[in-house]
Amino acid sequence: MSFLEVLYIVVPVALAYATPLIIAALGGIFSERSGVVNIALEGIMIIGAATGIITTLTLTDLGAGVFSPWIALLVAMVVGALFSLFLAVPAILWRADQTVLGVAINMLAIGLAIFVVRVLYNKGQTDFIEYRIAKENVPFLSDIPVLKMFFINVQYTSFVAIALAFVVWFVIFKTPFGLRLRSVGEHPMAADTMGINVTKMRFMGVMLSGAFGGLAGAVYAVTVTTNFSGTTIVGQGFLAIAAMIFGKWNPLGALGAGLFFGFAQALSIIGSNLPIINNVPQLLLLIAPYALTILALAGLVGRADAPKSVGIPYIKGKR
Repeated sequence: MSFLEVLYIVVPVALAYATPLIIAALGGIFSERSGVVNIALEGIMIIGAATGIITTLTLTDLGAGVFSPWIALLVAMVVGALFSLFLAVPAILWRADQTVLGVAINMLAIGLAIFVVRVLYNKGQTDFIEYRIAKENVPFLSDIPVLKMFFINVQYTSFVAIALAFVVWFVIFKTPFGLRLRSVGEHPMAADTMGINVTKMRFMGVMLSGAFGGLAGAVYAVTVTTNFSGTTIVGQGFLAIAAMIFGKWNPLGALGAGLFFGFAQALSIIGSNLPIINNVPQLLLLIAPYALTILALAGLVGRADAPKSVGIPYIKGKR
């Protein structure tokens, strides 16, 4: 098997696993750029995954067919945005500790999701969905030598995630909304003095984060696992947070970091079928993504400075 043939196998899998990480990392950027730490991305992804699968199963029964998973993604965005209010209200209005809130929400999410699944299906996991977002060969582009590795056996959600990274970069750095969002995360008192509603902007940042997190969880569920259980989302939210930090709170940096972690996950899953690394113990392959995360965040990519007021509640009139 040649090196190019290996890439033809690895790249599509890497894109599939990178997609939810990229989307969730973009959501984390909205929240933390506004000044609110969102450790709850893991929990929001759990809720998004459960919503995505339950909605797909329900719509399939109603006859929506191949449109079921796509509609489910939109529903998951709405549910994720609403679920993020469990973070936004205490953190912004009541000035609760944002890290503790995030941990609590992660525990709430898994318990709530499993409870709903048991109520609806009388068991701890859902059935597998009939209609998933299938892998496709992109017309014309999949015929180009070498470059076709990016366009064969891929889901269109991967291209959506990449496009979203550029859209979010433009919104945050090139629009008045993005300037306001960054200002309340860097210096909320100065922003307040200029007439910017700090509370409103932070709510918008957290709810956008929830929408992206819900979408990420649903994408993972309807493209990778195709059902929901208590172990559907295990660490993907934390990897997304790592991608956000690795990318230095920049959407394009998060895109690169998400692809990097997706590639590491792909190797851990299909590495036993590849030459050279097929003799590496499976346990080492499984821990590789998390080991690489630790190395990346330990300073190998340089210092990453968070927005100056992230995690600090804003009290009007006080520094």
